[in-house]
Amino acid sequence: MKAILLLAAGLVMAGRSGAAEAGPFRFGMVGLVHDHAGLFIGDTRHRRDVELAGIVEPNHELVARYEKAYGLKPALFFDTLAEMLDRTHVRAVAVCSSTFGHREIVEACAARGVDVMMEKPLAVNMAHARAIAAAARRSGIRVVVNYETSWYPTTQEARRLVGDERAIGELRKIVVRDGHEGPKEIGASKEFLAWLTDPVLDGGGALMDFGCYGADLITWLMGGQRPVAVTAVTQTIKPEVYPKVDDEATIVLSYPHAQGIIEASWNWPFGRKDMDVYGRTGYILAPNRSELRVRRRDMAEAAAAAPVLTGARADPLTYFAAVARREIEPDGLSSLETNLIVTEILDAARESARTGRRVELAAEAK
Repeated sequence: MKAILLLAAGLVMAGRSGAAEAGPFRFGMVGLVHDHAGLFIGDTRHRRDVELAGIVEPNHELVARYEKAYGLKPALFFDTLAEMLDRTHVRAVAVCSSTFGHREIVEACAARGVDVMMEKPLAVNMAHARAIAAAARRSGIRVVVNYETSWYPTTQEARRLVGDERAIGELRKIVVRDGHEGPKEIGASKEFLAWLTDPVLDGGGALMDFGCYGADLITWLMGGQRPVAVTAVTQTIKPEVYPKVDDEATIVLSYPHAQGIIEASWNWPFGRKDMDVYGRTGYILAPNRSELRVRRRDMAEAAAAAPVLTGARADPLTYFAAVARREIEPDGLSSLETNLIVTEILDAARESARTGRRVELAAEAK
């Protein structure tokens, strides 16, 4: 009996390993109300290593638009997650729902042993984040949080210079700027706008939408440290456009020997995702996904190469496939551990903005 049980366990693990799985990585999608859904669907059309097996979306008008835009067959779509999982038998799903929907989807997937990758951020608040973490722990599923900036060559090279080479000494200040002219201004779909500008379904406005990028990057660059305090100021500069949520946010993270500044905005004159990293002996500037500039005490500012990402960490679907096949463990920017800290930061930032006070974080996360 013991031998039989061991053999069965080995077969289960083999079924989740890259060596035993032949063919493309099959995954499902949950939700089309996040406009990033189109990026995943578009990506799968040009790849043989991934296969989109089913999409859950009860909004039939939205389904019709995606069918027409991407030439998708009606048989690909399902009204419920349970139906899609029953019919496709996928063991991994990419989530493009409202942020509020993440908890329910993860809990349902955990009950089926299905891994999840959701579009950032992890959750609307710490209560939801803790529930997601508890479900993942109980079931053993992997939860991955996808950020566009995770796949920037400059992001990964900056981390290597900071962490591996210690090229600029001990960190002192990190400034991250993210955002664009505003979701309505750049033409977000009506379905996306409906929840992105809802304080319940998204948890906030620009603070949540783009503050999460900075919280994620700074936490990662700081080696997973939690800040000791968070201070934030939010505004609604365009109340006629965004009457329910903030469209401008500045968040300051205080560490024992460093400071993080997050500038999240729906008021930039153009889209931006850039960061400045300052250490005791130099700085790294990453103005976009491909350009990097470095200055040290013993050298003038100069361009630095940011190698194109390859292998399992080249892009979100390749990464998620490797995680689902248990070839790698989720880590860094995408990991549940990092994103629990991100959610704690965002919760504290909202409280600071609401009260006008600096929010001290407990010595241990609750």
